[in-house]
Amino acid sequence: MSREFIYAPSDDPIEILHKDEALLIVNKPSGLLSVPGRLEIHKDSLETRLRAMYPETLLVHRLDVPTSGVMVFARTKAAQRHIGMQFEKRQTRKTYVARVWGHLAEDNGHIDLPLIVDWPNKPRQKVCHETGKPSQTEWVVLEREDNATRVRLHPRTGRTHQLRVHMMAIGHSILGDRFYSDDAALMAADRLQLHAEELVFCHPEGGAEMTFRSEVPF
Repeated sequence: MSREFIYAPSDDPIEILHKDEALLIVNKPSGLLSVPGRLEIHKDSLETRLRAMYPETLLVHRLDVPTSGVMVFARTKAAQRHIGMQFEKRQTRKTYVARVWGHLAEDNGHIDLPLIVDWPNKPRQKVCHETGKPSQTEWVVLEREDNATRVRLHPRTGRTHQLRVHMMAIGHSILGDRFYSDDAALMAADRLQLHAEELVFCHPEGGAEMTFRSEVPF
């Protein structure tokens, strides 16, 4: 596993988890941009691929390039506004699974550390008690392995790289993280061991609560 970013996403078909007139729920693969980047070599993205199949596709939220799992796209402007507001007001429920370096001493915990962009090292983020935005994550141990721990993470806020920085800050960086892990944790996996396992929100048409899940691939 290298710290150098080489964009070479898989060309496997995108898995559609759910589709209706308002929504498109997909399983984002690790290594694929959520949206196209500025450079020509970064134009391939999940949004681009979906629009080739469903031209009306509209972005609602993003996952980091190396993160896999459940993502929701809207198919109408009204649905985009409705779901976007749920994210903004923290009315959605997101669950992630990660493998982190070392053994957490407790079986569960709460992280409350404010985060802000680390400007000299952008896009990296950092903990800053003076200028950081409030950020909270809850974690639960699922399994302790030889040199790692499998955890379920519940972000209560949605800051950039929040789970990655929070786990690093408590001394247990996510395996395969080229930004925030040391060499041993980086080399312990062939990809970032972070997966968006479950997303819960209310359907924009009718308001019924819906739960979407994606099997953890590691």
